[in-house]
Parts: sequence; C-alpha cells; structure tokens
Amino acid sequence: MSATSLEEFYRQTANLIPENINKEIGHFNVFRIDELMAKLREKKEMPYNRRAYYKISLIIGRNRAEYADKVIDIDKKALLFATPRIPYNYIPQDENQTGHFCIFTDDFLMQSKSGVVLDELPIFRPGGYPVFKLSNDDAKEVSRIFLKIHKELSSSYIYKYDLIRNYVLELIHFGQKLQPASTLYSTHNASARVTSLFIELLERQFPIESPQQRLTLRTAKDFSERLAIHVNHLNKVLKENTGKTTTELIAARTLQEAKILLKQTNWNISEIAYSLGFEEVAHFSNFFKKQTKLAPLAFRS
Repeated sequence: MSATSLEEFYRQTANLIPENINKEIGHFNVFRIDELMAKLREKKEMPYNRRAYYKISLIIGRNRAEYADKVIDIDKKALLFATPRIPYNYIPQDENQTGHFCIFTDDFLMQSKSGVVLDELPIFRPGGYPVFKLSNDDAKEVSRIFLKIHKELSSSYIYKYDLIRNYVLELIHFGQKLQPASTLYSTHNASARVTSLFIELLERQFPIESPQQRLTLRTAKDFSERLAIHVNHLNKVLKENTGKTTTELIAARTLQEAKILLKQTNWNISEIAYSLGFEEVAHFSNFFKKQTKLAPLAFRS
C-alpha cells in the first residue's frame, strides 16, 4: 500500500503548502475540522491508506474510524492517533463535525530534547488501540491544548515551534494515560532503550548557538564508545528501530542544523563547518552538496 504524501494531503485539502510552515525543522500544521469539512464537501472522500506523516485528531461528532483490523464507531467525542506505519481513515456519519487535528513528520519532534522516538511509544505502536472516547471534561482539556497550538502557530514568537512540540507531546501523553497500564510498560526493551539513548546523545549537541560550540560526537564509532556497545550492534539496533543506519541518522541531523545555521545566522561557511565538526571547509561543502545537490552558499542565497 502506497503512502499519501504531505503534498497529496494539501492537494486534497488546501491546494497549497502554507508559507508559514518552517520545513527546515520538520513539517507541522494544525487545522479546524469544521473549516476543512466545508472545503471538502465537494471533493472525493480521502481513501483508506497510510499517510507519510503522523496525525492527532480531536473529533466531535458521529464518525466511523478504520484502523488496520479495527473499526470503531464514535458517537460523540474522541481522540485519534495515526502513524505512517498503519493505514487508517475516518468516515463522518453526519454533517455536524467539529474539533481539531494536527499533522507532523518525525523530524519535527526530533528537535525535542525529550529523546522521544515516536514509533516506540505505545500510542503509535502497531497492534495498539489508537482511538479513545472522551468525557466532556477530557474533550475540553484536549481542545484547550489545540487552541494553544493554533495561537502559537500564527504568532511571530521566535521559539514558537519549541512550544508547539511541547503541546504535541502533551497530547501524546494525554492519550497514553487513557491506555491500560499493561500497554504502556510491556515492550520497552533493551533495543528501544539503546535507540532512545542514541537519540538523546545526538540531540543533546544541538542547537549550535555560537561558532565556538562544536560537535564532539560525529561518527558511529563516537556514539558506540559513549554507549559502551559495539558499533555493529548499534547499527543493527538503529536500523531495526528507525530504518536508518547510525551514519544516516547523524548525517540527517547534521544537515538539518547546517540548513538552520545557513539560513538563520550570518556566520561564514568556515565557522559553520567548524561548529559542525568538519576539519576542512571543503569537507563540509562536499557533505552539504552530496546531501542537497547545492553548495552551502547557493543554499543560503
């Protein structure tokens, strides 16, 4: 089954990707369901499919949710979680639909200092229960969080995405507390712990806030030594849990920070190269061009 991309989602809904979304730090957006439903009434219903992004929805109204092998009827209010790994759809059963939903990519939450690996969380784990019927009080609490997200996304506050990440994590933990305790604690194994520790070590080095700050963990060997495990075991664990090798994860996060520094600072290329742990400017330029097909200065301009 192919996955619906972000671009396809926007073609089906708003016909464009909003300009206020900061793609350099991952993709995030939030919507009001009643406004979106008004736009979709003349359009074809979205298919039952996987999506290439995560989604959290507060749905108020009569609906039918379809998740893999589960079909859940929703009478009034529910909190729904969706992951790129599991196909899903929900079908409105009447026209009185309100609520909110947000969509985001895993690299958006990779910026969080919490070390969260989304697919390790019970709420996004295959075989879990991703739909929760809410009381009136619960629905009000979830709605309050979504309203904060709407407010921050439209603000000009320079650190608004840090706040939004916290609100998204609050929604995730709200849902996880609604699950049985046995679901929460049954499968956090050694492999998951190694992955979490790696992500924590990687993220702890960011953001780069001055040209004098420098990455100290740059290679798979650096991380394996810090974690006191063999580099081959680290690669195996990360590949199993994330689908990427240690080197690929390090390169992706380094590239992400390089893009931010090129766009948001006036540091020269040698300062950026040094702070990201490259011994020579040419090494940084070659790395950046290999990843983006653009030289650093061309990307900056």
